[in-house]
Amino acid sequence: MHHEEAAGPRPSRRSVLAGATAVTAAASLAATGTTAHAAGTETPIDRARLRRLISRMSLEEKVGQLFVMRVYGHSAAHPDPADVALNQKEIGVSNAAELIAKYHVGGIIYFSWAHNTRDPHQIADLSNGIQKAGLAQPTPVPLLISTDQEHGIVARVGAPATLMPGAMALGAHASRADARTAARIAGAELAALGIKQNYAPVADVNVNPANPVIGVRSFGADPEAVSRLVAAQVQGYQSSGVAATAKHFPGHGDTATDSHYGLPLITHSAEEWERLDAPPYLAAIAAGIDSVMTAHLLFPALDPADDPATLSRPILTGILREKLGYDGVVVTDSLGMAGVRQKYGDDRVPVLALKAGVDQLLNPPDLPVAWNAVVKAVREGEIEEKRLDVSLLRILELKARRGLFRDPYVSHQGVDRTVGVRPHLAAADRIAERTTTLLVNERGLLPLSRQKQRNILVVGVDPAAPSGTGGPPTTVLAKSLTALGFTATALSTSTGTQPNPTQAKIDEAVAAAKGRDAVVVATYNVSGTSSQRTLVSQLAATGVPVVHLAIRNPYDIARLGGTGLRASLAGYSWTDVELRAAARVIAGKADPAGRLPVPVPRADDPAQVLYPIGYGLSY
Repeated sequence: MHHEEAAGPRPSRRSVLAGATAVTAAASLAATGTTAHAAGTETPIDRARLRRLISRMSLEEKVGQLFVMRVYGHSAAHPDPADVALNQKEIGVSNAAELIAKYHVGGIIYFSWAHNTRDPHQIADLSNGIQKAGLAQPTPVPLLISTDQEHGIVARVGAPATLMPGAMALGAHASRADARTAARIAGAELAALGIKQNYAPVADVNVNPANPVIGVRSFGADPEAVSRLVAAQVQGYQSSGVAATAKHFPGHGDTATDSHYGLPLITHSAEEWERLDAPPYLAAIAAGIDSVMTAHLLFPALDPADDPATLSRPILTGILREKLGYDGVVVTDSLGMAGVRQKYGDDRVPVLALKAGVDQLLNPPDLPVAWNAVVKAVREGEIEEKRLDVSLLRILELKARRGLFRDPYVSHQGVDRTVGVRPHLAAADRIAERTTTLLVNERGLLPLSRQKQRNILVVGVDPAAPSGTGGPPTTVLAKSLTALGFTATALSTSTGTQPNPTQAKIDEAVAAAKGRDAVVVATYNVSGTSSQRTLVSQLAATGVPVVHLAIRNPYDIARLGGTGLRASLAGYSWTDVELRAAARVIAGKADPAGRLPVPVPRADDPAQVLYPIGYGLSY
């Protein structure tokens, strides 16, 4: 799969910037007249003080500051025994406090699977315990706590925190104000939990419908529209005191490989990169973004060497730093992903990343190996200590800007005042309601009438909730429709891991549909051979009107032609907030205001567009 396309010429700074001037101008920056770094939540930076701090650090402390690490447990000092065992096995320490004391890590990343995010008060206490350990070091330094809270299909903090619509849903309404508000609220809640760096927004332009890893995590397929929403979210997050992170540079939008499991190849030319991939990153930089995350992928037109972008000096230093003029923090995507581990050992990857221009090394699979490798590289002269100091200053400036040197602690009172409060939840519902997209509405089936179509069956796929809270989708839809005056019952026919229903489940759904006034069918990434298509067509054959809702990628409708469905909607995610919005549209309580942010290609001829960007019906 390597080098299918010859390396094109590298873009000059002038051509890159000229090609994106219109985009950055359109990225809502001119309207505000400020950059995010001028926001009211910024803390003034005393660089002399930070340099003095760096001068007091040992080499081991400096190296530690570059790492952002996972750690198991709900508590910094007293995790559950099973989490202690996992920490000992993977890191050689018992808990977060020991991790910080031994390796002086500069950041910790929260995951739900690491049991870091059980509930808001617990998260706040964990954050405070981590900061206490950071300030107890010989050279006291607060930690930058981060997570992937993209909303939509990637969220580590669940209810009762507010869950917003995801990127592609926001792209469907294309409102900068809504994107900014969603990020401002999400950022305020993260800050209240002690999480001051969010790995969002996704700045990738999803031009490949077959993309297995980005998809609805992207705002859409139009670089200008994506740029506007990326800039708005940067402003929203950072106005709430949280560092935003544009990802995955230089662009992960046109790949058919998931970099968690393989090494994708981007075949765009340098000119295509400038036109399609670069604009959202330029918009993020113009908006004052605090951090940019690298991608584990090959991009021969930008660097002909057979190395992923995370390890590419031409891409990270030559393009991101020098051509795009970015001088903020660069963080790797997780170093545990297959895409960055295929060619080099876990000892070489962090060293090569630093030499490429990276500042933060995220979640190495084996921290002792990675940490010792960087220490060794400095001691042996492969990396100069002053090179570490450059990254350290960027990281410490970011911590200072986000108020961590002023006061790194949070309170239960602050959590109760901010996290999942009624105005935030109401705003999430309002924003989501404007995103649902109506693609088919034969003979005006929708909105359903409570008089004529009161008795509804909801069937389909029930993927697990991204945050571990909420769902299952068919139940949420049925409950929402019932609350709106219908009598709706749910029947789950498959799961997210196995979305294709068995014939027995299809038969059960067909039997349950008899005598109903309407059936709502939820589908999840329908393929050409998916039995989800059989489910829809056999339900339609009963004569009961079928309403289809795509609960992940909006491309499902292309695979459902000829099934007899009467109406089709794109919901862009299966989270409760987006399902409630779809239910309100189905019930006529909201007009379908969403418009496709990506084109839907024909299934039989993907070069032909079935529904273009901007398509969507209204009532």
